[in-house]
Amino acid sequence: MSRTLRQRAVSIAFRRVWALLIPAALLLAAPPQANAQQPVSVGLFTSLPILWSEEGDISALLKSEAPPHWARAVLEKHGKFRPLDHLGAGKAGLDGIKLLVMAQPRALSPQENVALDKWGRSGGGRLLLFADPMLTSESAFPLGDKRRPQAIVMLGPVLAHWGLRLDFDAEQAPGAHDAKALGLTLPVNLPGSLVALHRKRGCQPDRGGLTAQCRIGKGRVVVIADAALLEEAAAEDADSRARLLELLLKKTLNL
Repeated sequence: MSRTLRQRAVSIAFRRVWALLIPAALLLAAPPQANAQQPVSVGLFTSLPILWSEEGDISALLKSEAPPHWARAVLEKHGKFRPLDHLGAGKAGLDGIKLLVMAQPRALSPQENVALDKWGRSGGGRLLLFADPMLTSESAFPLGDKRRPQAIVMLGPVLAHWGLRLDFDAEQAPGAHDAKALGLTLPVNLPGSLVALHRKRGCQPDRGGLTAQCRIGKGRVVVIADAALLEEAAAEDADSRARLLELLLKKTLNL
């Protein structure tokens, strides 16, 4: 083979190699697609027995053979999971949390109200809030026991700051039933009703008032005026509730 033909063959070979390498390099360098579900840090702030079953003391809790609450598995699957005792700053509080689930929480201190608002408004946090004005789930602890879940949610200050009021119709008939909201069918029992206080604020309740979607600065909030979805359930019912909770988490993240 002449020198000219040899050079031409080498040149063609190099072009073929680059033709294969360049698309592969571009694929590796490309950012992840926007619709890919990325893991997030998930916080849970609740008085409900989602983390631990209701037992009389630590010894009984350690010996308990009760299965984990179905909702915990959903939260742990969705991202890096962290239970919260308070909503202040710091590693034990809201720092590093992208998605927060507040499920029938205790009343917040003034400092926690400020921290929660700042976390959403300036930090762009996403909040899924279950705020039940009349909790109907049963508890092993008597009324007045601090270990009993919060019977009546008391979040008036922060809801009002966001432009919402939570009402309750004491004349409504008790009993579990389904309600349409957020494009889903949610189980409810003696739910509340969310009312917009100011048209120019960022919260917009749905037609029935069961839910509201809020834009709080950079943050987004989904409020549900009932917590019946998070009750303990038999295996088959727990699966359907888990799917609903997963959809609510995704809706909150994608607002």
